[in-house]
Amino acid sequence: MSDTSSPAQRPPGATLREIFQKTKYLSVKHDSYFQVYEDVLGKYAGQPVTFVEVGVFNGGSLFMWREYLGPQARIIGIDLNPDAQRWREHGFEIVIGDQADPAFWEQFYAQVGAVDVLLDDGGHMNQQQIVTAHMALDHIRDGGCLIVEDVHASYLPEFGNPSEHSFISFAKRVIDSMHVRYPAIASVGAPYWKKVYSMAFYESIVVFNVDSRRCFTSNWASNNGIATHADDFRHMSNVKTVLY
Repeated sequence: MSDTSSPAQRPPGATLREIFQKTKYLSVKHDSYFQVYEDVLGKYAGQPVTFVEVGVFNGGSLFMWREYLGPQARIIGIDLNPDAQRWREHGFEIVIGDQADPAFWEQFYAQVGAVDVLLDDGGHMNQQQIVTAHMALDHIRDGGCLIVEDVHASYLPEFGNPSEHSFISFAKRVIDSMHVRYPAIASVGAPYWKKVYSMAFYESIVVFNVDSRRCFTSNWASNNGIATHADDFRHMSNVKTVLY
């Protein structure tokens, strides 16, 4: 039996938090997430995007995203629990698989193709988050993004952290990789610099903004204006204060 609620009937000006509160099926989110979602995902509302969420659980967030993004959005849910297939009755695409398994992701993208947004609200273990991110970045369309939730797990002992192998440690290495685009910096690992244009860090959320068109080697640019032969004082300061 299909769900009868229509995204087209969303009240004008309804916030994502309001949609969340009225969703029939259970979903649990942190309060601080809604402002981040609207900052990052607002531009996709009403657009024909492919939106993937890892972690279906009780199904509530699938309905929230469908209401928020609108009828043109293709919503795909991924979960390890075969019971999640029940949400196919409501018009969602549901894929069962292990997000920590690279082979699963290879098969997934071979079948689904490129996506616009991938939201990881899965198991939050280091391997799960890192494998999901690593496998996703080559399959997110330019202008799209990867959103990883609950990255506070990188600081919690029950997730094996803090650790040099935490997701946050991985995210910091992606920052290092991005700076390879500056020509004087040598390669520092995996070529995420070819896909990740920018990153945003929020409380418990990391967003990777993907756009290969904007990931190019930077060169000096001059406006050919009049030079006043000013001395370079960049390295003249003797102040040694450390603030952290």
